[in-house]
Parts: sequence; structure tokens; C-alpha cells
Amino acid sequence: MSEQDTTLPLKREIQNIISCTHGGLVKKTAQKHGILEQDMLDLSASLNPIGSPFEYPAGNPYLDLHEILQKAIAQIDQYPDNRYIDFRNSAAGFVGMGVQPDNIIPGNGSSEVIRLVAECVIEKDDIVLIPQPTFSEYEQQCRIFGANVIYVKQDEITNITDDLLEKARILFVCNPNNPTGILMSRKEMLDIVQRCEKNKTLLFVDEAFIELSDPMQSVADIAAENDYVFVLRSLTKSFAIPGIRIGFGIASFKMAQMLDAARLPWNLGSIPDMVGTKLLGINGGCNSLYLTESRELIKQESEYLTERLSNIRGFSPLPSGVNYILVDVSDFLMDSVELTHRLASHGILIRDCSSFYSLDNNYVRIAVRSREENDRLMKMIGEVLNEWGKQHAEEELKNTLEAVAKGMHSGRDTCEYYPCHFKDQDCTFCFCPFYACEDGRTGGKWIERSSGGKVWSCVDCHIMHNSEVSQRVLDVLMNKGTTEDNLKTAWESMVEPLL
Repeated sequence: MSEQDTTLPLKREIQNIISCTHGGLVKKTAQKHGILEQDMLDLSASLNPIGSPFEYPAGNPYLDLHEILQKAIAQIDQYPDNRYIDFRNSAAGFVGMGVQPDNIIPGNGSSEVIRLVAECVIEKDDIVLIPQPTFSEYEQQCRIFGANVIYVKQDEITNITDDLLEKARILFVCNPNNPTGILMSRKEMLDIVQRCEKNKTLLFVDEAFIELSDPMQSVADIAAENDYVFVLRSLTKSFAIPGIRIGFGIASFKMAQMLDAARLPWNLGSIPDMVGTKLLGINGGCNSLYLTESRELIKQESEYLTERLSNIRGFSPLPSGVNYILVDVSDFLMDSVELTHRLASHGILIRDCSSFYSLDNNYVRIAVRSREENDRLMKMIGEVLNEWGKQHAEEELKNTLEAVAKGMHSGRDTCEYYPCHFKDQDCTFCFCPFYACEDGRTGGKWIERSSGGKVWSCVDCHIMHNSEVSQRVLDVLMNKGTTEDNLKTAWESMVEPLL
């Protein structure tokens, strides 16, 4: 953190905070690349792939958005009822598990609820524990109130020492976690609950995605009875309504009463109040037809997308229990920043995870969407690879030709061009996926290696140095299937006819 600007009458803790910009990302990207906003596919936002219940009315014919908005607008000349009785009743019924309306704290989205808890719990220099990587809002809100943040690894949550827990004011657990998609079981969570209660540490459990994962793993019922457990819920992701800010907290009656008194009054306007009440009153709650079919679609498409992503060399999708997949791209031809930017130029937004602690430029997060949208993503990844390969091949070939013209040795013993990497190869002119084809009809031949022995040389090859042929071959290699089968297909359909 930089030095405090003493010319401003502001707390030091807020002077280096970076504001959230996601809401303008689609518009900004569309304008930058000359794309219509409605043509952008935002896979950086992990929303319910079915869409909102207003677009999916099966089993809920009363969810008429126009009708709801008309009723809400009719009340804009009145202050909302700050008790939010209907909203609390719907929220409690939606969650079930014995949660009562008096356990509910209404919030203007999950971020406001996080801010409320941080403001009401943290005193300057208190320690808060935040497993990483995770949602950055926990740390930002806690630092505003002077907290000292200690990071722990996600896979070490259950092994946090009692000594550290005893010193901490809050332990944040996102379940399922964002961005990793890992869902901790209820049994694991209950063990953490027991230890936090023993050490007088507030366990803040963010269950913003649990309706899209497995509601049976929730600890909402524990929060309703335990003063050391707080559960956060959000309507944004589960109901795909990021434009209407609605969330709520679940706490013991005593704690909920105090937090409710401390929250900003009238934090839900008439529109979010009425929309939230109707959505949470959906038939069946967490097990409504809408959410049940949402989870089934997510499971199906997650498996499909994971398989497709796994077929791309350098992509390592991690197992996920929710509607987004964290992909390790550390072995890919591009880092997360370049890949994200290149896809954005084609109208596809994915989440560059370089802003998450410890993930650097090695990970991207991709939302699971419909089959059509998932296929559109895969097609665009192929186009991005084509562009990248062409640009870098041309650049490398130019450098090689210049080196040869100067009489310099231009062979390399490392090569990023898949799949032609063989140790000690003489790849003076080789950017070929069939290396070494050993087919003399191409113009290639065996030559004496300077270090002894023979090596296949592509110096005189007349096939893969043709940019159109190279492009068509790369298109085939990007198809679904094994590398071996794709190479065989590309050779037989693209190369053989030219020999």
C-alpha cells in the first residue's frame, strides 16, 4: 500500500481501493472491438445457464415480470416497509431447514451483506482469515475497517490451528468456492463450525452458488441457531438477475436482530423487494422445478465442456461442483491475460484469474452455459489458436530466415509449436505438426547432425510452408478427438493430395 495522502480527509485504509468494474466490461469490450453488445457472450459472469425464472416459466405461471414491476412501480411514492416482512417470509421458506423469518437479514446484494458484517464485527487490527484463492470482496470490505488479513490455502481450511482460530475475529469460507468450484461437504463444514464456536471465531459461510450446486450441503440451519455462524445467500447467480441487487444473510435470532438494526434502512427499494419476494416464493424453494432442472443442465454441460476443454493441449480444467470451471493454462501457448484479450476481440468474455491471490497469469474461469454457447466458445478458442499460430509462425520463420541469411545457426532445442517438439531436433525451418514425417515426397530428407547421427530436415519441404495448407491442417487438429486421429485425418485429407 502506498503512503497516505494527508491532503484528503479519508481513512488510510480506503485510499488504495480499486473499485469494481465488471458491470461495464461488456460495454467497454464491445466498443473497443466494434461488436454489438447483444452479440457479446459473457462467460466471465457465472449465472444460471437456463436464464431467469421469468424466461423459464415452467411450473410457475405467476412469475410475470411485467406484472411484478407494475405493482412495484405503483409503490415508488412510498417508503418501503423497513421490516420487509414478506421478503423475510419468502426467504425463510425458500431456504427451509428450519430457518425462520426472524433469522433473515435483507441485503442489497451479497456485497452489502459482507460490508454489514465486516462493519459490525471488525475493530481496527482484528485478524481475519481468508482462504485463497477466493472472492476478493471479503478482503476489501474487511480492510476498510482496519482488519489484518491472514491468508490460508483453500485445501488447508480444515487444518487451521486452534491457536490461529482463537486469534481471528472472522473466518471466511466460500462454499462452493469461487473461483475453484470446490464444494465442501456438510460434514466438513460442521467440523469447522465446531472449532470456530470453540475458539469464539465467527464463521462466515458464503453460499451464493449453493442452489446451483447441492443445497443439501448447506449449513443455513446451523447459522439459525449458532451465534458463531453466519450464512450469506444471493439471488444474483441462482436466478440470473445481476441487474437487480438482492441478497440476504442468515443468523441466530439474537445476532440477526442486531445486524438488522445496524443495516442501512430501506436498503431494498420497492422493485428488488417485490421481485425478491416473488422469486424466493417460487414453488418448491431450493428444490423447485426451475432450480432442479438448472442443476441437471449444469451437471450435463459441465461434463461436456470439461471434456472439450481437456482436448485442448495446455488446458487443464479442474473438477468443479458448480456452474463454472477453473482452467489451468500454465502449459498453454498463451497466458491467461493474452487468452482473455484475444477471446474478447471475438466477442467472448472469460474471467482472467490473474487478480486472484496466488493464481498469477496461469488460470481462467469459464462459466458453464448452454450447449450452443459452449460450442461457440470452443469454436472461438480454435480461431484464437489459428491467429496465434499464424502470427507466431510467421514471426519465427522470419527470424529464422534472417538468421540463415547471415550464416548463423538457427536450430532450436526447445519449441512451443505443438506437437513437433523433439529434443535435439534440427528445426531450422520446422513448424510442422507432422515432424518428422520421413516422407521424401514432401522435400524433406535425412541429414547429418552436427553433433553426430542423422536428423530429419524440413529445409526443402514444399507442403507446410504454404500458409493456406497450414491453416487447414490446424483447423483439423482443433477438432474433437485424439491428437493421433486428428493428425492422421489432416495428413490424409490435406497433405496426401499435394504429394
